[in-house]
Amino acid sequence: MTQKRISKELQECLTTPPAGIKVNLVDEGNIHNWNIVMDGPADSPYVGGKFQLLLVLPTEYPFKPPKINFKTRIYHPNVTFDEHGSMCIGILKSDSWKPSSRIPNVLTAIQQLLLEPVPDDAVEQGAAQKFKEDRKAFDKEARDMTKKYAK
Repeated sequence: MTQKRISKELQECLTTPPAGIKVNLVDEGNIHNWNIVMDGPADSPYVGGKFQLLLVLPTEYPFKPPKINFKTRIYHPNVTFDEHGSMCIGILKSDSWKPSSRIPNVLTAIQQLLLEPVPDDAVEQGAAQKFKEDRKAFDKEARDMTKKYAK
């Protein structure tokens, strides 16, 4: 069931991906590892950036959530600013994940997170604090980092 479900969701993402997202497999022989290229959303300091993400589906999918990491550095309260690009997003937390959740919805949720960070659930405290206290300075830093890393 897992392989069939993953194949179906992959096909959906390849043929009708969410706007601003491109999907392909890391290795054609492994449907569990996906490369994602996400455009920075309009009306965000990430506009104009192209962000690489790696999506890894566990063998227990859909009963366990996928793991998604930003491979492109991004200045964001909910994503670690390091080579791991670990993300804190509600839909992927084990206690929130539902087997009925689908990858296109997860990708859309990540886009939404870029538009609306959740500073109270931050993994980068400095970015969260700047977001809360000086939004202009946060947006400038996010734009600068987007220009530097998300080409």
